[in-house]
Amino acid sequence: MTKALITWGGWDGHEPDKVAAIFDQILADAGIETVVTDSLDCFDDAEQLRTYDLIVPVWTMSEITREAATNVSEAVAHGTGMAGCHGGMCDAFRGSPLWQFITGANWVAHPGGDGVKHRITITSNDPLVAGIDDFDVETEQYYLHVDPANNVLATSRTDVVTWYHSPNGAVEMPVAWTRAWGLGRVYYNSLGHQANVIAGGPAHEMLRRGLLWAAQSKTAARGQDVSQFQSPGNHW
Repeated sequence: MTKALITWGGWDGHEPDKVAAIFDQILADAGIETVVTDSLDCFDDAEQLRTYDLIVPVWTMSEITREAATNVSEAVAHGTGMAGCHGGMCDAFRGSPLWQFITGANWVAHPGGDGVKHRITITSNDPLVAGIDDFDVETEQYYLHVDPANNVLATSRTDVVTWYHSPNGAVEMPVAWTRAWGLGRVYYNSLGHQANVIAGGPAHEMLRRGLLWAAQSKTAARGQDVSQFQSPGNHW
């Protein structure tokens, strides 16, 4: 049976318990067994991490040890999927460049704060967004420093709010993407400031598809050897 680890905590303003409950329900509805914890101790057991098919982090503005980040990196590189949203994944551990490398971005700002009206534009024909039309949201608009290697699924324009970044010109800021980390599948969606943002509608459907896609990571990696991506030396 497919098995997922959901770990939640960090800043209470992002309602990590409620967001984790939404993820748990999505996975349960798909017949995926879940382990839900409000502790980061689960990242300390490298061997146990590799038994999961999916890791779902919900930790904003928290700290992770170098060893724990390495354990997650190795689990994902060997085929475990990772998926998450908003600050719970890409503003989770600001002091860990390795975490940012795995996830594909790090948060730097949300100009205008909460309640910013902006449009989410679907930019791909990937099955993860197929049939989902562009839609409007009223929530934080994340400005992220993003890995150009990400497979971007959706964007939003950054000219909705004027601030100190504005002289640089508007850009299409990635909102959702997939990427690979070794043999592992990684999915991220920047929506989800609070649970109601992803509780229904197209944002919920995007995340549902992303979670289930990442949960099939080991199946997709079967028969492959992670050593093909390795070279001697410390890379971070």
